[in-house]
Amino acid sequence: MPLQVVGNTRLYRQIAEQLSQLIASGEFAPGARLPAERELASALGVSRASVREAIISLEIAGLIEVRVGTGIFVTAPSPRAASAGEAGPGPFELLAARSLVEGEIAALAAREAAGDDLVALDAAIARMVEHNDDFAIREDSDREFHLALAAATGNSSLSLVVAGLWDQRAELWRRMQHHYHTPELALQTIRDHKAIAAAVRSHDPDAARRAMHRHLARVTREFQREGGDEAARPAASRSRKPSARAAAAPGAKPQRSHQQVPSEAPRRRTS
Repeated sequence: MPLQVVGNTRLYRQIAEQLSQLIASGEFAPGARLPAERELASALGVSRASVREAIISLEIAGLIEVRVGTGIFVTAPSPRAASAGEAGPGPFELLAARSLVEGEIAALAAREAAGDDLVALDAAIARMVEHNDDFAIREDSDREFHLALAAATGNSSLSLVVAGLWDQRAELWRRMQHHYHTPELALQTIRDHKAIAAAVRSHDPDAARRAMHRHLARVTREFQREGGDEAARPAASRSRKPSARAAAAPGAKPQRSHQQVPSEAPRRRTS
């Protein structure tokens, strides 16, 4: 049962469905190791980011186990539907949306922020520094920072937008963090937030926008970095062609990337 080149609608879920069907048919038996992310991406004609989202969604559904530095292994003889693991957008889709929206929010906050807003931003950063080793508190403080930034615009609708984007960080996002986040990257998030807050304090909209874009681009790279099945594989084995099981139909599409949409100039606030 060969893999098929997929379309662009809900890409990671289509990939997960194909892999789920292969597992259900016995093509990949319990304990079997799946092809590497790079091989799957090449066979499917998609980006490795989309493959990674699909793999994590299958792990949430209980079909596979991701062993960072070792590989991806089938764990369940009776798979559930791939959609059982995640119903919302994938992490990379969400990050692209956040870059588009929160870059402009940061720019507007730099124009409109008052003293109390700067205090709120600093308090959120201080809490992240104090509790850097506590994941739950650090995550709550991260959310607090982005909401404080939205509040600094003076537009309550933007606060609701940011809260909604943050609430879409469901289990797929959390599992991705579990596999690919490190203490050093947590410290880098603090440095990113300090750079954003400094630009807001200086009332520099362009600098604030750039700082936010850099922050979210770094998180994207973090989730895309080499890991999982690739880390432990010799270079020679990484360059092998996909196995017959992972062979795609002829005419595979070029890999689809998760590109940021260029931001427009911020609109001035009206009363």
